[in-house]
Amino acid sequence: MNWTIDPTFYPSARLAMNAPPEKLAYVVAFNPKALSSDHPDKKRGDVLAVIDVDPDSKSYAQILSLLEMPYSGDELHHYGWNACSSALCPNAPHPHLERRYLIVPGLRSSRIYIIDTKPDPCFPSISKIIEPETLMKRTGYSRPHTVHCGPDGIYISALGNNEGEGPGGIFIMDHFSFEPLGMWEIDRGPQYYAYDFWWHINQDILLSSEWGTPPVIENGVVGSLLMDGQYGHSLHVWDLRKRKHLKALDLGNEYQMALEVRPAHDPRRLYGFLGVVISRKDLSASVWLWFKEKNDWQIQKVIEIPALKANPEALPPLLQPFGMVPPLVTDIDLSLDDKYLYVSCWGTGELHKYDVSDPFHPVFEGCIKIGGIVSRTPHPKMPQKPLLGGPQMVEISRDGKRIYLTNSLYWAWDEQFYPAGIEGWLVKIKAESFELEKDFFVEFPGFRPHQVRLQGGDSSTDSFCFP
Repeated sequence: MNWTIDPTFYPSARLAMNAPPEKLAYVVAFNPKALSSDHPDKKRGDVLAVIDVDPDSKSYAQILSLLEMPYSGDELHHYGWNACSSALCPNAPHPHLERRYLIVPGLRSSRIYIIDTKPDPCFPSISKIIEPETLMKRTGYSRPHTVHCGPDGIYISALGNNEGEGPGGIFIMDHFSFEPLGMWEIDRGPQYYAYDFWWHINQDILLSSEWGTPPVIENGVVGSLLMDGQYGHSLHVWDLRKRKHLKALDLGNEYQMALEVRPAHDPRRLYGFLGVVISRKDLSASVWLWFKEKNDWQIQKVIEIPALKANPEALPPLLQPFGMVPPLVTDIDLSLDDKYLYVSCWGTGELHKYDVSDPFHPVFEGCIKIGGIVSRTPHPKMPQKPLLGGPQMVEISRDGKRIYLTNSLYWAWDEQFYPAGIEGWLVKIKAESFELEKDFFVEFPGFRPHQVRLQGGDSSTDSFCFP
């Protein structure tokens, strides 16, 4: 236990933007061979990679170490820190916590790894493993997904119940023992599907989004269910303290897969952004704004990104009947000053930048192209190599000057949309000029990277209770 405040904790996003630049990036990457074949590498576990992101280092843009998990087939996906700046919140302060452990769930296995980044941050180690049977017995949930460090515990969403069906929801882990404590919801109301969540922590409001239950996700997109509007299309509003459902903000079943939630970092601003993967009407993607007006929570579409015409022969079988390549917005991220929103278009191979100073009227600022189902745009470091996959998980440094991108979404969906296979990569973008850094291209031979976490925190890690 640390009896001094962790120097990576900041009471406000404004102060966190002055933090020193990150020197390491942690990236989880899964082994696709464990899920798809009888290859000799099938028994290899997924990995946590440590990347040198210090431009002054001799090993810059290189993998410093790979921590391999002892089991195969976990499919490491989203993960997060055990503690963050929310520990300074006055409603449940835990300033003696330390940003030390990475909480890393296996989305397919329901196993959770507790990874210690000390004493050497370049060579983390497994401190504890929570087995699926323990998780399901204590919480009633399986398929753990999003991790957020709260002031009173570690919150984790789960896509399914302990039988692998619905409803999914949220459970809490203890800050110190890392033991699952139990199901978070007391009154879930109509909520059934689960995916992402975050909060307006000062107002005791939690927002949660929807994807689907494990049977309609784990083997890829089920086209008949998608066209029938059977994936998630609502944002749920909760009383965080009472753990009670307050309201469902339904987008309408034209809009399928309401995924990433990104609330404003300034605790005085009661709004946030929700990314929606696809429209049944025209395969477009969209970003929605939730906000509170006249004492009521509302939501409206503020960004629409159209699908692009394409030669059907260049498309995977799932998309050939449409002759279109959808943007597939699978991640969004908001800078700590709440000024810029970055939107990953995994299908078209584009990262969009929007000025959202006026959240009701985002202004398109530019587009970076890399990868893509049809375009396969190369990186400037390897201009002759067409790239598969596209901008997927996007992470912004605390000062807002650097952006990191990985290219894999989820094994079964990778196989559907990129049937030629995905070779994993991580790239870095200069945010101010909005261009790819030419010398930063990290490959992951045999693995597919997903979530990026930055040493000391990043723009989708911390919650702040002070303006």
